[in-house]
Amino acid sequence: MTFAHEDRAPYSAIVDRPKLTWPNGAKIAVWVVPNVEHYEFLPRPSRIRDPWPRTPHPDVHGYGVRDYGNRVGLWRMMEVMDAHGVRGTLSLSMSNFVHYPEIFEACEARKWAIMSHGMYNTRYHWGYSEEEERDAIHESMDLHTKLTGRKLRGWFSPAGSWTFNTPDLVAEAGIDYYCDWYHDDQPFPMRTRSGRTLVTIPYTMELNDAVMYRNQFDGEDFANWTCDAFDTLYKEGEEQPRVLCLALHPYILGQPHRIKHLDRTLAYITGHDKVWLATGEEIADWYIANHLDTMKAHLGWEDAP
Repeated sequence: MTFAHEDRAPYSAIVDRPKLTWPNGAKIAVWVVPNVEHYEFLPRPSRIRDPWPRTPHPDVHGYGVRDYGNRVGLWRMMEVMDAHGVRGTLSLSMSNFVHYPEIFEACEARKWAIMSHGMYNTRYHWGYSEEEERDAIHESMDLHTKLTGRKLRGWFSPAGSWTFNTPDLVAEAGIDYYCDWYHDDQPFPMRTRSGRTLVTIPYTMELNDAVMYRNQFDGEDFANWTCDAFDTLYKEGEEQPRVLCLALHPYILGQPHRIKHLDRTLAYITGHDKVWLATGEEIADWYIANHLDTMKAHLGWEDAP
């Protein structure tokens, strides 16, 4: 079965939905998502896009900037998040934990959650056949289980590269939540061809330090925009609770001249009551247990109870 957008995640005006609730009456769920990635120094050829635009390879500048995030920026970011009592949900290039076991140990010690961001952020899924993409998803899942002993719960395709088959293959693999679509301020059910429902959780390309940086905005802009977004969603959450995602990259916001802006942002958010600081899997679990069936019935899905 092939799904069009409106079949997978049909239109639903947020003002017409059954009311969402969060634990303890929270108005807003906030999840902080450090993209902890690994970029290959000499990546294998890509069919769609050259991972390193400065050619000929190697692109020492591009690689070195990103390497900074794993060497320095992430550790600085961890200190700030620890200070504010924030557990991260890693958008993780799974190979990162193999290349840098110190990062694996530090994240496990903090009990940070993990959603897969593929194996490498230089291996795009655009143009993959169904079997190639299935193999890539299972390679990532298998490594996660080998390292952690846990089931992989979430998926966000490497570098935002996906195919028409991605939601179906993610659901087929038993993954619960999905972040390739940036289409809502609440979790939302997504149909797949197997009949298994995925839950999309709001990720963001708006409050994303990498996207902002490429568009000539910087750390102060990130903090201002994020606090403004929080204010709006927090107010709206009195009637219909929302989700705010902070999408971070250690090689950007972990720089010494930007880290204060993450500190200011988290201090502002944690200074409010009725805020649920959650991980991706906590948001997914709450939604699945308390709202998924109600929302499917609201949408008129035939498999709703």
